[in-house]
Amino acid sequence: MSYEPIVLFEEQFVDTRQAKPSIDMEERGLQFGDGVYEVIRLYEGTFHLLGPHLARLYRSMEEIELIPHFSKALLVKWLYELVEHNEFTKNGNVYLQVTRGVQSRSHAYAANTKPTLYAYLTKKERPTDEMLRGIHACTEQDIRWLRCDIKSLNLLPNVMAKTNAERKNCQEALLVRSGIVTEGSSSNCFIVKNGTLYTHPANHLILNGIVRQYILSLAVKLGISVREEVFSVRDVLQADECFITGTTSEITPVTHLDGTAISHGIVGRVTRQLQTSFQESLPGDRIAFQL
Repeated sequence: MSYEPIVLFEEQFVDTRQAKPSIDMEERGLQFGDGVYEVIRLYEGTFHLLGPHLARLYRSMEEIELIPHFSKALLVKWLYELVEHNEFTKNGNVYLQVTRGVQSRSHAYAANTKPTLYAYLTKKERPTDEMLRGIHACTEQDIRWLRCDIKSLNLLPNVMAKTNAERKNCQEALLVRSGIVTEGSSSNCFIVKNGTLYTHPANHLILNGIVRQYILSLAVKLGISVREEVFSVRDVLQADECFITGTTSEITPVTHLDGTAISHGIVGRVTRQLQTSFQESLPGDRIAFQL
């Protein structure tokens, strides 16, 4: 078992060492991917950016017309209780999922279906080596649907892209649609050129990452020029710096793309500034980012 033993299922806390939650065969999350989710970071048992994550969760539910039977305040209470029940004081993640619920199998969803909620905790350390040394990425065609701004359960294209990246000994796949780099298979993508930070606009073609938003706010505080504009694969290869962001990847430099070094494979100064600024508010040991 990779997760902590006590999980939140519906409105109860279940000890999975004694009994496993039962999933109905006509659960729409299983049959249709009809639901949404969030992954929320914990540093030494403390939630990081919980408010923005839950705001996005509720936006995603609203976009797919999924009406929760619980308030945001009650959900926050349950999440804190989940941490307390597991006596969780480590670095880790909360996986939180809400599906439309159980309904006789039909493509059209009924308005009165009660959503299914569950959440669980996993241990997850900071990716220190990758953040210090950088990673290799490859390009993959972006074959996802046109509502990538919704954090839905429909992740098969992302899964396939990430698997192809691993087969190429890469740690991430940068998704390309009509020649434009949209984002990573499980991350947002940034480049730096002449001191200016570039990232894809937060429209329907990307997920507006919570860490993405946080990094943009940090850049403004640091006086780094920011432009939310599209860029190509060639732009990435000719960039001074490239990095990805995500809840578990934080700020991870990309030093090579499709086997070609970006800026001689050296992690850049802007990336290091942002990494240093990001971790200032985090509890625990500090990673020594050399500026």
